[in-house]
Amino acid sequence: DIKHNHLKLKPAVFSKDSCYLPPLRYPATCTFKGGLESEKQQYIIHGGKTPNNELSDKIYVMSVVCKNNKKVTFRCTEKDLVGDVPEARYGHSIDVVYSRGKSMGVVFGGRSYIPSAQRTTEKWNSVADCLPHIFLVDFEFGCSTSYILPELQDGLSFHVSIARNDTIYILGGHSLANNIRPANLYRIRVDLPLGSPAVNCTVLPGGISVSSAILTQTNSDEFVIVGGYQLENQKRMVCNIISLEGNKIEIREMETPDWTPDIKHSKIWFGSNMGNGSVFLGIPGDNKQAVSETFYFYMLKCAEDDVNEDQKTFTNSQTSTEDPGDSTPFEDSEEFCFSAEANSFDGDDEFDTYNEDDEEDESVTGYWITCCSTCDVDINTWVPFYSTELNKPAMIYCSHGDGHWVHAQCMDLAERTLIQLSEGSSKYYCNEHVKIARALQTPKRVLPLKKPPLKPLHKKGSGKIL
Repeated sequence: DIKHNHLKLKPAVFSKDSCYLPPLRYPATCTFKGGLESEKQQYIIHGGKTPNNELSDKIYVMSVVCKNNKKVTFRCTEKDLVGDVPEARYGHSIDVVYSRGKSMGVVFGGRSYIPSAQRTTEKWNSVADCLPHIFLVDFEFGCSTSYILPELQDGLSFHVSIARNDTIYILGGHSLANNIRPANLYRIRVDLPLGSPAVNCTVLPGGISVSSAILTQTNSDEFVIVGGYQLENQKRMVCNIISLEGNKIEIREMETPDWTPDIKHSKIWFGSNMGNGSVFLGIPGDNKQAVSETFYFYMLKCAEDDVNEDQKTFTNSQTSTEDPGDSTPFEDSEEFCFSAEANSFDGDDEFDTYNEDDEEDESVTGYWITCCSTCDVDINTWVPFYSTELNKPAMIYCSHGDGHWVHAQCMDLAERTLIQLSEGSSKYYCNEHVKIARALQTPKRVLPLKKPPLKPLHKKGSGKIL
């Protein structure tokens, strides 16, 4: 949260009944509100790159289940889809449209790995544009349906999408096949009658050429586009105001912010919408400094009464926790993103000091646990133990009793074993419970061995049986 030009961070944990949410890169995210007023706002996360550089086709639904002055608790569940399931992808968009009292998710664009038959050692991580299909996803029933629209000819990635009622506007984006950032502007309208949905697309004039831009909303009918790229190695320093009125959309340039020299000379930048017309921007620090992996953050206010206000810089900085040699290169600058509503931290509480009484017992939740009597994982260490994890110790679920999480490092599990157990449906028991689990198993019935009768042995030349 931003208060008085200071950055305030809150600890966030997941509830015990949450599924595992991997640290994804370039996923598509949006907010979703159910039809009932009592339903809380949910966050939808789809696709993205997983820590082992594979692509995800999963949909995760997150919601806030508890929030106090000190901590926010999220619940994350995985949503299964049937029908025309979108292939695993990244750099795409997901939005929610509302029509006739119903809602539907809309997935468009993105990139995916080339088909398995074409993947060779040299081209194993080669990607291609996804087909320009529109996917409608029913979050209630988990159904997905694809639509082919003749107006959409090329796949796009890292575009800007704006959802308003039953309409989505698609702006800009990057076409990998042509290596261009066309000045696209599409209007996609979704009608949700009692029967089958109707989807139509209209090509509009007046688009802009940009990829990886950040979108922030200043009022109910106005948005601002900040940042992004106009060429592969050229940032787009111009900001645009987008006004929506009825079926009309107007795009105009706003007065260029007074960018700092550091921002102007940086080759890459990234950031996200902070709500209330504010944008959070980050740039890498100067490599000549003693700490070469420092990032500097700025806040740009785009609200109507602060259009000419310079961006504010924070005195604190964040140091990268990844080894640059092991991380994949920046791709269209979307290294992190988060979303915040205007009143994400309710109340006008000032900066509170830490109060241990406000904290919940985390001995059995999250990564910061003592998983066994010999557990030696330092909760202050953020170093990956396996390549399948980015910055937290790998864990696996013990199936004994109500179940509990254990560190793979403490259980002396090889990375290959960890992957096999994660992919399979077989139960795993930690070192302390494996003997108990074995005792609970019913031994397999073993048929008695049939022994053939011994034949009498006669000694040659004798009538006696030996």
